[in-house]
Amino acid sequence: MIFESLPTTPTSEELIDKAFSRAARAGRAKSGAEAQQSMLQTATNILSDNLQNVAAEWPDFDEVHPFYYELADAIVDVDELRQSLSEIQWASRKTHNLGREYQGKLTGDADADRKIRKQGFARLADIVEEVEDDLLRVGQAHQDLRRLPDIDPDEPTIVVAGYPNVGKSSFVNAVTNARNEIAEYPFTTKGVRVGHFEKDHIRYQIVDTPGLLDRPEDERNDIENQAVSALTHLADAIVFVVDASGYCGYPLDAQLELRDALADRFGDVDVLTVCNKSDLSTDVDADAYMSVESGENVDEVLDAAVDATGYEPELPFEDGE
Repeated sequence: MIFESLPTTPTSEELIDKAFSRAARAGRAKSGAEAQQSMLQTATNILSDNLQNVAAEWPDFDEVHPFYYELADAIVDVDELRQSLSEIQWASRKTHNLGREYQGKLTGDADADRKIRKQGFARLADIVEEVEDDLLRVGQAHQDLRRLPDIDPDEPTIVVAGYPNVGKSSFVNAVTNARNEIAEYPFTTKGVRVGHFEKDHIRYQIVDTPGLLDRPEDERNDIENQAVSALTHLADAIVFVVDASGYCGYPLDAQLELRDALADRFGDVDVLTVCNKSDLSTDVDADAYMSVESGENVDEVLDAAVDATGYEPELPFEDGE
């Protein structure tokens, strides 16, 4: 996952301590004016390089898949994060230039150069402290984003939706190895269930999102609605599970209203209405009927969902074509 491998972001205090302690060791290895020059060079390099690394390790958000972009924006505000990364890059350039400026002031006299070096250290520390809040923001963003679910937006994806207790998770478990695949959104108390299965040598991803797609839009908060918006970039087909028997605790009319709202939200994505618990009731106009508990028509529903994705792999051309 693109945010998982980001390096830990140091605080301004940690960065200054690291630069100046390394500089002190470099200075002890030499003497006189040469020691002051070495200390200044070492501190400058560490500060400039570490600040640059913080900014450079982040992906270009203009090139991030829209699924991850919208999730990131829901959690950390991408515009604010970009601004902080820009400020940190500025600090990297500023410390580099300031180091060169003070290197040019050195005279070769040990006592005079010690004063110049101390002045340079103070200026360098000021610059790093100027971006203290930016380093904290980037560090927190890293902590938040590394917890995003590891979902591959390039794999054909079936999203399972519907009210609670209609059998969504049972369906996902029945068709995949998802029992142990629980990914956590930072803003939900329930895990996102991510499963995989293969058909005709193609690997499909199937996602159940309890807490997001199991209630109407006006019952979600802003961040949850943005997460739903992110899912619109992920879904190739939606399996909307209904329980016509009403044993789930929600009236059928409410279930179908949620289905219609999701169909509008997801635009051109095919939405399959699947009546689960068909052994109890089939009193609904649906694309398919199944009973996960008995196993009836489960494979047929999965086949219909695969067809609904419309996914066709890109095959390499044969020689001569």
